[in-house]
Amino acid sequence: MDFDFTEDQQSLRDAVRRWVDKDYDFARRHAIVKAGGFSQEAWDGLVGLGLTAMLVAEEHGGLGFGPVEAMVVMEELGRGIVMEPFAQAGLIAPTVLARASAEVQAAWLPKIAGGEAMVVLAHQERGARYDLAKCAARFADGKLSGKKSLVPAGDKADAFIVPALSDGRIALYLVERAAAGVSTRAYSLQDGSRAADVSFTDSPATLLVGPEQGLAVLELAVDVGIAALCAEGVGAMDQYTAITAEYLNTRKQFGVAIASFQALRHRIADVKMQLELARSMSYFATLKLGEAPAARRYALAQAKLQLSNSARFVGQQCTQLHGGIGVTDEYVGSHYFKRLTTMEMQFGDGLHQLGVVSAGMQETAGVFA
Repeated sequence: MDFDFTEDQQSLRDAVRRWVDKDYDFARRHAIVKAGGFSQEAWDGLVGLGLTAMLVAEEHGGLGFGPVEAMVVMEELGRGIVMEPFAQAGLIAPTVLARASAEVQAAWLPKIAGGEAMVVLAHQERGARYDLAKCAARFADGKLSGKKSLVPAGDKADAFIVPALSDGRIALYLVERAAAGVSTRAYSLQDGSRAADVSFTDSPATLLVGPEQGLAVLELAVDVGIAALCAEGVGAMDQYTAITAEYLNTRKQFGVAIASFQALRHRIADVKMQLELARSMSYFATLKLGEAPAARRYALAQAKLQLSNSARFVGQQCTQLHGGIGVTDEYVGSHYFKRLTTMEMQFGDGLHQLGVVSAGMQETAGVFA
């Protein structure tokens, strides 16, 4: 199988990398964290690159790109630990809205492509434990009521994609943040990014996907998010590994660079191995997004499990190899560590995905399977 990227994909990677290097260096990111974890100027920069139009169909003003281009972009954003919710607004939202009615698509997809509207998924609820079928929010008589947690940039988004029960089954609705009955409470996550709890009280909502396909499309949306997270994690781990290798080559003890110590060389080799495992599973996840739902869901659970394991190992080892400086807020390494730690909790943590993977292999596990 050919895993080489096309010239267009390489050009896209180069463009995003140049933007990250020039407009999203560590000093600027640190300032954004202190300002609350979201920068409208940085978001406008992503829009200016045309990234929000990537997955939008050409008839709605988009570029009509696919999952591989999305993976390329997410890797580069991961290298810069960019906090603005591109995966949510630029990848997940177009995926869901493409399955709405023609009228809704015409109203919202051009806005997303042009950066005029930021639409994010608001699906997590207290007590659900990553189970997408558990939903307390309800829709009745044209109004939606419920509470959602950990909504990315929830107080900055223009609208939300909200799963809610309709006649006992999950359907997906679009609710504008300015609508009646919508309230947000913003806060910062451990990695410095911005999130919010969002409450809906008899809020007017527009149907996106009916209860016949609501849960299936929600699962697809989460799988798109997992694939994006895997690619972002690869970018972050790759850059943190490079930063750590540079530190080992410049930090000296007993008159020599500590990179010459065999024990540390073995540890950085193990880090590199975990990075490459995560990279291969990221490619796997991206290529499986077009599969049948059951195969896709299982593959994405496998990929997220590997990401969780690799992110924990790489983050912890690279931080320890730095010594005390590795946990200081003023040093870039600590921010990679915090981002990798936060990733493990998003779209199903490692234990949840281990359960999914284990359940799927009960009849095929073992030497004599």
